[in-house]
Amino acid sequence: MGRKPSAQRLSPAIAELLANTSGVELHGPSLRIWFMWRNKRWRETLGLEPTKSNIKHAVGLRASITHAIKVGTFNYADWFPESENAKGMAKSNRNLRVDESAERYMKLKSIDITDETASRYQTAIDMVVEALGASVLTTTLMPEDIQLMRGEFAATRQVSTANHYLAVAAGWLSWCHQNEYTASDLSPACERIKAEDVDPDPFTHDEFGALIGDGCLHLQDRAAVTLAIYTGLRPGELCGLAREDVDIAQGCLTVRRSVQKHRMFKVPKTKTSRDRVIWLLPPALEACKALLEMTADIAPLEIIVALNRHQNRQETVAPLLSPTIQARQVNIHPFFNPHSWNKKIHNIMRRAGVRRRRPYQTRHTFACWSLTAHGNLAFIAKQMGHKDYSMLVKVYAKWIDTESQSEAERIWIEMQKRGAFAPLMPHRKTE
Repeated sequence: MGRKPSAQRLSPAIAELLANTSGVELHGPSLRIWFMWRNKRWRETLGLEPTKSNIKHAVGLRASITHAIKVGTFNYADWFPESENAKGMAKSNRNLRVDESAERYMKLKSIDITDETASRYQTAIDMVVEALGASVLTTTLMPEDIQLMRGEFAATRQVSTANHYLAVAAGWLSWCHQNEYTASDLSPACERIKAEDVDPDPFTHDEFGALIGDGCLHLQDRAAVTLAIYTGLRPGELCGLAREDVDIAQGCLTVRRSVQKHRMFKVPKTKTSRDRVIWLLPPALEACKALLEMTADIAPLEIIVALNRHQNRQETVAPLLSPTIQARQVNIHPFFNPHSWNKKIHNIMRRAGVRRRRPYQTRHTFACWSLTAHGNLAFIAKQMGHKDYSMLVKVYAKWIDTESQSEAERIWIEMQKRGAFAPLMPHRKTE
């Protein structure tokens, strides 16, 4: 084989052709093309001698690449799989920047959630994009990147806020893996941050007595606090209860909606908790009877319940608990919202001399009291609107383990009633 021509040995015709051809140049003895992609100039050597036919081929190749870039189908690893520039890039049309993949995810996610929820998700995903780097290619993300982001959130945010960001990040990363934007599933790296102050902190029975006896100034407050603690309803679900949701004869109520700030209504938090039936313990049943009596004169009103970002339903309902029962003002909205309910609970705790907690602890109280009473895990999970009882095991493990010895004794007693016996133990003679 002869020696490849150098730039100095090019014929005048070839040199003139190269000089007048945009995007094609000579690099050593070989042709090289360059193109703009993502605001950066990229160069690739073709390994072709500078002949008229090879220059024509290079021009056509570059034209195809620039067209693919223009229509959004260009993927570096598909065109130049052996190039150093293609390292870490997937060999598919899934090579997006972090901000681009996050934007796609939010557009699809927003279809199934309300505007307010979408706003909270967008805030979280913006923080995730900022932490990872907007221009970083999603295909190049590694578990270490996610762990560094997690550490940054832990150091700069409250635990609850950091965990919200991580939960949203986990959903996005799982979606990225499903759609081949990442080579592996990075969502497990978004492990939630643990802290003592976010563990369940239930009220004791004595504290509940103080709340009812000293903290509540009105019968509606006593009934509402009782209902919250003995059902495990979320604050928004409690505020969204209507008279039509209660079935005294059957001893149950149905959770059909939840109230957000600004008194916007939406369906409950999870799909499995939509229109879930809660069977009422005696204290909760008596609370419902009292509330039904107190709100008997409140006229039903038309409300709109958001099913997702684009769909809603209309309902005609009357509130089961209402600020109008105690309010001195006129023209007050008949439904509580979580903000007004939380303010009321904090005032009740203050008057009762009970240590201040998040109002959400009424929900934790129901779970912890039910578990220490050896309630059935599947039943408790269904009452609270969980998909299964794995959440109970994860969050309330130390309450499930409580009194394990007495639980073993209780199980053995029940087994004996059904004919179980211990063959290696001597039978007691009965007189």
